[in-house]
Amino acid sequence: MTRVLSCIQPTGDVHLGNYLGALRNWVSGQHEKDVFHGIVDLHALTVTEQPGVLGETTLKLAAMLFAIGLDPEVATVFVQSHVPEHTQLGWVMECTVSYGELSRMTQFKDKTAKREGHFISAGLFTYPALQAADIVLYDANEVPVGDDQRQHIEITRDIAIRFNHRFGDTLVVPEAVTPKAGARVMDLQDPTSKMSKSSESDAGCIMMLDDPKSIAKKFKRAVTDSDSEVYYDVKAKPGVSSLLDILAAATDSSAEALATQYTQYGPLKADAGEAIVAMLEPIQARYRELIGDKAELGRLLRVGSDRARTVASATLARVYDAIGLLPA
Repeated sequence: MTRVLSCIQPTGDVHLGNYLGALRNWVSGQHEKDVFHGIVDLHALTVTEQPGVLGETTLKLAAMLFAIGLDPEVATVFVQSHVPEHTQLGWVMECTVSYGELSRMTQFKDKTAKREGHFISAGLFTYPALQAADIVLYDANEVPVGDDQRQHIEITRDIAIRFNHRFGDTLVVPEAVTPKAGARVMDLQDPTSKMSKSSESDAGCIMMLDDPKSIAKKFKRAVTDSDSEVYYDVKAKPGVSSLLDILAAATDSSAEALATQYTQYGPLKADAGEAIVAMLEPIQARYRELIGDKAELGRLLRVGSDRARTVASATLARVYDAIGLLPA
């Protein structure tokens, strides 16, 4: 069975765009392939400067992943720092990638430019080496990525190929694949931009744990268009089209078909809000159960981490053996 690896950083609360755009596909995909989903808390250290924050955000993210429907008996959901093989193989990957390759990474250039004059972690520079370890540890055949992450998969492939050339056929060389298209979820206040928790205002972003009144209020105030016609056209009517996309995703319908049912913006906004409230209600209930029972949440994570370590330790042993390191 094809093995797929997808990871997520615990650097903020999950919003509707994350869920409809990607995470819901994780849930459906767990029954189609052998999936590994890592909460990569060690990567988040490049931007974490306060104590006690990262563990809490990791726990909340884990609760949300299980709440949306990831089954710990089917999908391998694990915390990166619970699998020490990540950092062990990360060093080997650092020694297999060149300074020049790392210095050409676009994300490193972009992130350091934004932090000019501030502390810049060396981890931002070596990040791709640890990410390569994340991927090859699990013999991942496929890594679903957007265009902004393709360079990271390419450097992972280069590292794996170089290692295999030096030490023999040891690592699976992964393929970057385009993930199944999720729903198009735009900011309710700026329908030309994707919904994001980093927006200046949270008025256009629906968080997964928003209460029903807050959700209804955000939809009621959603930006639409200057005229009053309802039809689906992303370029001509981005606000209305965004609402139709969200309603379609929540009701498993077609945005174009839904457009024929409305003649005014008000009812469309109200129905979209109600549909999202109904969709999130069971997720929020399950989340509250999990976050209120830390022992059970910890048990679920141990199930995944134990399974991940079984695979990761075998890969690391294979790597060490290929290099010829002295056995312990």
